[in-house]
Order: sequence, then structure tokens, then C-alpha cells
Amino acid sequence: MSARESRRPAGTVDVVVVGAGHSGLAMSFELARRGIGHVVLERGEVANSWRSERWDSLCLLTPNWMSRLPGFCYAGDDPDGYMTVKDVVAFVSTYARRTAAPVLCGYTVRRVEACGDGYRVVTDRGDWHCRALVAATGACNQALLPAAADGVPSQVRQLTAREYRNPEQLDAGGVLVVGASATGLQLAEEIYASGRPVTLAVGEHVRMPRTYRGRDIQWWMLAAGLLDQRIEEVDDPARARGVPSPQLIGTRERRTLDLNALMKQGVEVVGRLAGVRDGKAQFSGSLANACALADLKMKRLLAAIDRWADAKGIVAGPAEGFAPTVIGKPRLGLTLSSGEVRTILWATGFRPDFSWLALPVFDRKGRLRHSAGVVDAPGLYVLGLPFLRRRKSSFIHGAGDDVRELGAHLAAWLHRTTPARVSGIAV
Repeated sequence: MSARESRRPAGTVDVVVVGAGHSGLAMSFELARRGIGHVVLERGEVANSWRSERWDSLCLLTPNWMSRLPGFCYAGDDPDGYMTVKDVVAFVSTYARRTAAPVLCGYTVRRVEACGDGYRVVTDRGDWHCRALVAATGACNQALLPAAADGVPSQVRQLTAREYRNPEQLDAGGVLVVGASATGLQLAEEIYASGRPVTLAVGEHVRMPRTYRGRDIQWWMLAAGLLDQRIEEVDDPARARGVPSPQLIGTRERRTLDLNALMKQGVEVVGRLAGVRDGKAQFSGSLANACALADLKMKRLLAAIDRWADAKGIVAGPAEGFAPTVIGKPRLGLTLSSGEVRTILWATGFRPDFSWLALPVFDRKGRLRHSAGVVDAPGLYVLGLPFLRRRKSSFIHGAGDDVRELGAHLAAWLHRTTPARVSGIAV
């Protein structure tokens, strides 16, 4: 029986995993390997977020050869390519079938509350009782909107990157894209190519070449151990987890997409959106400084790669230099009511949604309290968040190490507690 066809009644089980994306399925694999009974509850279908919450042209920022999960890896004929949305859905769905993951599709979790020595998981199709729970619903459930969004005139349409699918959605006329991470740059380029004038508001960003010395930059990051850096090794974990995604794009040509490339195409670049007052968007005057800092950090990264390659005797192309980001005199304001801008596309990041956890596990800012995925509640865990345990935690290939360690912690927790009486189903 396929994961999509599986329909089981609610009951009691050792572990409930919420979310059948790559992280939840990787944890399912680890639990099955340890002989721990569990179910995976999914509100839609396997890989649901990829099916319904991504724009049409999206490709992964990592090459195909990096796509791997516990017991499964990419086996196609284009290892240096980049998966499309459809490719990711197929990859994750195949993994669910190959591992015979006990996925229950169409189960929306409404509430999780403490119950005896475990948790009651209230769904729209009945309640589950478990001793431990893994929240694997991802980090991109809700779009982050700045306070400035409230001041945008009503005649200007507002969309988030989570809602955007393709340029055909947009009204004719100019578009202001706010945010310059990978998402903001990719969408600015796509929308400009559709014939619409585009202004891109740029704040803090991470500049990175697609290839360096003849290899994909992600190869260098992985081989040099940079993606394996642990959260305990950084000075400011909160800041490390909030670093924007690097300015990368996955294309057959493996081309670099940065601000210089966008400006050459015709996209107008301005500073960070500081606010909207009286119908006018106001931009920071610190764009040059933000770009200089991003250039400096890129140079430091590439220099570190050079030192590592030399020390290891890696055979690669010669060290490369990249032109600095050239910024002229960007405008500091834009009247939104003039008709020059018909749409604002917010590419300002995402946040997870754990509103269904009716437990005292949140700090004063509403953030989930956890230590590298071990939540501040007995038997409760989280997966798939940026830099959860390692810099690679939110990548597909980063799930394996995280579930192995968190699975060991979870198994030890179950061993220390009294076994639950099993009823309803046998998993």
C-alpha cells in the first residue's frame, strides 16, 4: 500500500512524527531501523509543501549528487544538475515508498497537549496518544512580513514568495521585490524577464559564486567541512540561524546570479526598505555598505577554501577573483501611489508554525525553545529548521546526521520511561 493510500484509524503508538517531508521521512527511517513503533501524520500528501507552496521555476540550490537521505540517494543521469520542484516531489515520494514509511495522509494536526506520560495529538480524523513526538513541519510555514507592509496603499497588490507561482499572476506594471536572498534575486530576474520593470530592495545578504575553481561552491562547502559546522561551535547561535540564504541559482549553465548580474540585465537596485510613510517607500542609504560587507565575507570564504585546498593538495583550477558589487547612487524613495509600482513581492523570509503545540515550550518572542532539536519538554523533538544541529540541517542531505543523533536521544528517552499500552493499531 502506498503512503498516499494509507488510511488507518487513530490509536496509541510510541512516536508520532508530524510532517511527511524529507525530514519527517528520514526520522521515520531511523525509528524503523531502531524498531520503534510510529506513524507519520501529514495534512496533505507526501512532500506537500513542495507540491503546493513553491513557485513554478524553483530549483534546489544544491546539485543533484548532494540529494540523499538515509538509505537513499540520487541515482539519475544528471548529477551536476539541480532538482526542479517536480523532481523534489518525485524524489521524496519515492523515498516514502521505498522505505514503506507508515504515512497517514490527510491528517491535519489541530493540537498537541500533554497527556499522562506522553502527548495527545488531536487531528481532524481522531486523536493519537504517543510517548514522544517529532515536529517535522519545516521552517517555511508562514511568510515573514515587515511592519512596513501595513502602510502600503490599497491599490498596490501585495504577494509573498510563498504565494507567488509565476509572473502571469502579476498585474501589468512595475514590481518592487523586497529581499535579496536567493529567493529575492531569482524572482526579481524572472519577473524582469517577463517584461515588467523591477526594483529590488536589498539589505543584508550573502554573496556566493555558483562555481569556484571549476567545482560547484557547494562541493567546496561540503568537502571543507563548512556545512558540518555544529551549532555549538558558533558564537551567536540565534544570529547564525537567521543568516539569509546565499545568492545562488540552480541552472544548467551553472551560472552565478548576484546583484551585478541583475543590474546588468536592467533590474534597479535600491537599499533596504526602511518603511512606508504617506504612500512612499523609503529605502536605507546604507546599500553600498551592505554590498561591501557581503563582498568582504565572500572573499574571506574563498580564501578559506584556498587555504584548505592547498593544505589537502586538492587538484582544482586556479584561485579566482570576482568583481566588487558596483553601486551608483540608488534612489532613497519611491512613491507607491504614482502607479510606477503595481505589485510588491515580499521575499523577506519565512518562519515555522508551531501554533498547534499547546505546550509551555515557547520563549517570550514566541520562538520554540530547543537545544539542537531537543525541545524543552520531555520526549519532544523538532527537525528541519535552519542550523538546527549543523549548518546543513535544513538541506535534504543534512537530515541524515540530525535524525541519527536525535533518534538516539529519542530511543534513550523511550527506554527510560514506562512503555505505553498499545491499542488501536500495530505499527
